Amino acid sequence: MVPDISTGSRTYGLLNYLYGPGRRDEHTDPHLVESWMPGLAPDPGRDPAATLKQLTDRLDLPVLALPKSRRPARHVWHCPVRTAPGDRHLSDVEWAEVARRIVHATGIAEHGDDKACRWIAVRHADDHIHLVATLVREDGRRPRRHEDGIRAQAECRKIEKEFGLQILNGGDRTAAQRPTSAERSKAERSGLTQTPRETLRESVRHALAGAASEEEFFHSLAEAGLRVEQRIAPSGDTLGYKVALPGDRNRDGEPIWFSGSKLAPDLSLPRIRQRLDAGRPDDDAPAIDCTDERAPRPARARRQAAPVAERAASILDGDDDEDSAAQLVGVGELLDAIAQTAPASTRKELAEAARAFERATRSHIRAERADNRAVRSAARGIIKAGNALGKGEDGGTTAMLLSTMVLVTIAAVRWHSARGHAQQAVAAQRAAQHLRSAYRSAAAVPMNAMRDHGRRLPEPVRERYAGTLESVLPEQAGSVRRESNWDALTATLDQAERAGHDPEALLQRATEWRELDTADSVTDVLVWRLRRIGKLPATMDPPRARTNKRAAQSRPHPCPQQAPESPAETHRVDSRPRGPRR
Repeated sequence: MVPDISTGSRTYGLLNYLYGPGRRDEHTDPHLVESWMPGLAPDPGRDPAATLKQLTDRLDLPVLALPKSRRPARHVWHCPVRTAPGDRHLSDVEWAEVARRIVHATGIAEHGDDKACRWIAVRHADDHIHLVATLVREDGRRPRRHEDGIRAQAECRKIEKEFGLQILNGGDRTAAQRPTSAERSKAERSGLTQTPRETLRESVRHALAGAASEEEFFHSLAEAGLRVEQRIAPSGDTLGYKVALPGDRNRDGEPIWFSGSKLAPDLSLPRIRQRLDAGRPDDDAPAIDCTDERAPRPARARRQAAPVAERAASILDGDDDEDSAAQLVGVGELLDAIAQTAPASTRKELAEAARAFERATRSHIRAERADNRAVRSAARGIIKAGNALGKGEDGGTTAMLLSTMVLVTIAAVRWHSARGHAQQAVAAQRAAQHLRSAYRSAAAVPMNAMRDHGRRLPEPVRERYAGTLESVLPEQAGSVRRESNWDALTATLDQAERAGHDPEALLQRATEWRELDTADSVTDVLVWRLRRIGKLPATMDPPRARTNKRAAQSRPHPCPQQAPESPAETHRVDSRPRGPRR
């Protein structure tokens, strides 16, 4: 059950909408289910003699009784209350009880207070009601409605339990401010899929992703086409900022500004400065990967980001909450960077994943002193490398990185769930679903090519790789061989052997990282890990004649002096027991 409180200035206009047909004729049988004094409030929905003006005048009477100088500018209190999809339909009597409990909990009309605000509850659909009140009490005072949204949420949780409805996750006051009803209506009239508040929040997040300095952040905002104003102190220091969309103006023709803190709690300038100071990206950091420099820059940036993301997943499985919270912030920036530069085929799903995960980056666990420079640098590298194509090495490395990002979001779900962060855990789970969809799209072409290569290998070679798998993963070998991409794994082992690797040793390294058991497809995870740590191309060339083993082993390794890519490369991270090597 979801309440959504807002305020306005036109009682008649709101009632005209509630009793009207709706924007798409979705309003059916609008009528009152309860009011401040049953029988005193006329019901234009059920009484042919009643009018909207009569109902407006009754509600506004305490407001109009005040001198004009004392009347509040926004005197209309509006709170739709909606049940969750799948809940049973409540009767009018049940909705009347819900209405009385919410106006009591919010301070609009407490039980037994005969001087409270006037209010009504209108029902025009099966799954929700609209509470409308005027914010002047019968005695001329204003109601005490401090934190009325939080109190309404708390009362809804009690009602859900008592009425046998779905019990939704409670908020923790770390969420971004939701668009108001007026903002949503304006966006809908303009044919927009997002409100300006939501568009600006996303644009500010994108500008912050991988930014190395405050100056670079503001420059990115301007490059994105936003109107930006900084609040400057007499000393010349920047105290804050606000942004607006070009063309988004109020009735007076003035830009509609939003400060960073009004977009999201972590987008205020002080919080942005904390993020920049704790995790300033390093443009001169040593490359993690030494793949062929002829590969496209977007492909190299994605390949280099994959082990950084895996390290973030490992930290989320640890005990350092502050470090984990910092990694979540960095992973959010990494997702924003991937979404901004994604191929067209995956851009929509990745944008949805980034929007969902944004909620998972904020909790009451702060990370001011933790270091997330590596993951922020990875985000910066992806942005600076530019847009990736959906084919060739770009397409393959996109799939490689997305395979890892799915595992990172799963680790985030577990981390939040273990700490009772219900809203954040749901957000991370939603992000994982979008990432899975994007991964399937990105991986289709390269995986098909690998499967085709694997099927063409001679049967003795395929059986030898099956024995390699049995040696490294004795308990999972049977299930892995039954997966649809087993042929792609044999093709990757074959390509690794041609490049001079020991397939068994390379596979052993690929299985020493956490998260293998949570993967949707173990073969997919292994394929991309093998290709990354073995410095193999992310795409598959047409099959060629095999060389003998001696010739293959005589070839120089592409990176003979390779340093370990992560702690898991030198120390086994996964504590689960494994079968003995044969």
